[in-house]
Amino acid sequence: MGLINNNLRNDKQSREIRRSTLIPVRAMSGEVTRTRKRHGLKNFKQRWSEQPQGAANGKERNTPSCDLSTVQPSEDEEVERGALKRLSTMWSSFRCKLNRDWVKEPCQESLDSAPADTTAREQRYMSGQYFFEYLVVVSLKKSKEGAYEPQITYQFPKRDGMVRFQREEEEKTLKAITLFCFPEGISWAPLTEYHSETFSFVLTEIDGSRRNGYCRRLLPHGNGARPPEAFCIISRLACFGLFSKIFDEVEKRHQISMAMIYPFMQSLREAAFPAPGNTVKIKSFIPDKGTEIISLTRPLDSWLEHVDFRTLFRCLTNEEVVLVFAAAVMERRIVFIAVELSTLSQVIHAVAALLYPFTWQHTFISIVPEILIDVVMAPTPYLLGVQKRLMEQVTDQTDLLVVDLSEDRKDTFLVQIGDENSLLPPKLQDEILQALRNRKEKATVEELNRVVSEAFLPFFVKTVGHFALYVTRNSSGQPGVFQSRAFYKAIKSKTTRHFVKKFLQTQMFDLFIQEVEQQPASPQQGIFHKKIVEYQEQKRKEKAKRH
Repeated sequence: MGLINNNLRNDKQSREIRRSTLIPVRAMSGEVTRTRKRHGLKNFKQRWSEQPQGAANGKERNTPSCDLSTVQPSEDEEVERGALKRLSTMWSSFRCKLNRDWVKEPCQESLDSAPADTTAREQRYMSGQYFFEYLVVVSLKKSKEGAYEPQITYQFPKRDGMVRFQREEEEKTLKAITLFCFPEGISWAPLTEYHSETFSFVLTEIDGSRRNGYCRRLLPHGNGARPPEAFCIISRLACFGLFSKIFDEVEKRHQISMAMIYPFMQSLREAAFPAPGNTVKIKSFIPDKGTEIISLTRPLDSWLEHVDFRTLFRCLTNEEVVLVFAAAVMERRIVFIAVELSTLSQVIHAVAALLYPFTWQHTFISIVPEILIDVVMAPTPYLLGVQKRLMEQVTDQTDLLVVDLSEDRKDTFLVQIGDENSLLPPKLQDEILQALRNRKEKATVEELNRVVSEAFLPFFVKTVGHFALYVTRNSSGQPGVFQSRAFYKAIKSKTTRHFVKKFLQTQMFDLFIQEVEQQPASPQQGIFHKKIVEYQEQKRKEKAKRH
C-alpha cells in the first residue's frame, strides 16, 4: 500500500511539474490593461488564433495553447501573454456578463416556438443554443493606392447601444473576420469567372472564448470584371454541413436582392439549434415562389458534424493519412499545403477529428493569412493550412511535417522528420489500414464517417481505454488521482507500452485525464466509453473461451 501511495504522489508531482512548464505565472491585472491598449499588427497576432472543433463545441479549457504571439516574442511580450492566459477564466466570466447586457434578439419567425422570457433567450444564446451571432458580407474595395482591401459592406444584425469597450471589441473581431475571409492579402484583380468555395475558420479571443467562422466566397452578380466577395457567418456552433446548406439559401436569395437575406437570417437566428439527429424547420418567403419550408437536420454523430472526410481521403492515400495521424498524435508541427482554401479547411479539420476523443490543444489555423505567415517559425506544436503560393516560406523549416495536398504534386511529404512511420505500434497501425480498406470509392459522408471512426477510435480504445481503472478516488469527494506509471505498466505489448509512455506526455492526454479526475466516479457517457465497454466485454469472452 505504501508503494502505491508513493506512486500516486510521484505521478501527481511529475504531472504538476510538467504543467508548470506550460502554464504561465499569474500576473497583475494592470499588465493586462496595458496590453489591451496596444494596437497594430503585433497586438492583432496576439489576439487571434484558431482552435480545433472539440474546443469550439463547448470544451473550453484554460489551456496553455500556442498563441500567434509566440513567434519570436520579446521578454516583455512573454510576461504580457502570461497575464492574458492566466486571467482568461475571470475575463471570460466578466465579458459574458457584459454581452448579456447588449445582445439584442430580433423577433421570432421560425416554426418552432421560442421562450417568451427575454433573459431565458439570452442565456440560451450565450450557451450556444442559437444558430449564429451575425452574418457579414466582406467586399474587396479599391484603395487610393490602387490595391484591393477587404471591407465589411453588410452586417446583420447591427449592434446598437454599445459602450466604447464593446464597440472596440467588435471592431477587432470584424477586422479579424476580413483577414480570414481574404487571407491572400491585397493581391487581387477583377475577375470575370470565379469558382465559389466554402471554408471555415475558428477565432479564439483573448478570454479563451471561441467562435466559428463559416465563409463562402463567390463572384457578385453584375457585368464585366469584378473582384469576388465573401459571405461569412459567425457562430459558436460547429456544424460545417449545416452551415453550407444555409449558405445555399443565402446565395439563392442574394440572386434576387440583398433585402431577401434579412428575413431569412432573422428567422434562422431565432430558431433553436436542434439536438443531434433532429431537424429544425424555417419558414421563408420568396417572391414568385411563395412561402418555403427549409429543413435543417443535424447529424446524429455530433462529434463528426463539422467534418467531411472525403477531401482528406481524396488528397491522401490510406497510408499517408495514417502517417499524418501518427505525427498529430505525437503533437508535432504539421503544415498542409494546397491551392484551394476549401481543401485546406476540410483536411485540417478532418485530421483534428481523427484524434477523438482527444482534442488538439495547440495552435490550429486552417488557413494562415499571408500577413501571419511567420507563425510557421513557432517552435511549439501546430496544425497549419498554407496556400501553395507561400510554400517556399514553409519548406525552409526543419523538424516538422509538410504535406502537399495539390493535385499536381510530385511528392506528398515535402519535409518530414523521418520516423513518422514508426511512431505507432505496428500491429495497431496495420489494423487501422485494414479497417480503412473497407472504405467504398463513392461512399456518402455518413458511410465514410462510420468507416473512419471504426478505423481510428479502436486505436485509442486498445491503447488507453483502461484509464478509468487507474484513477483512484477517496470517499471525501476530492478529485481523483491518475496513476500514470501503473497505467502504462499494465500494458502487455512492449511496442504499445512504448507508444503510450510517450503519449502520456502530450497535452491532449494530460487535459483529457484532468477532466476525468475532476468528474465523479459515475459511468461515463459517449461513444468512446461505449466502445471501451464493448472491447472489455469482448476480451472477457475471449478469456473465458481459453479457459
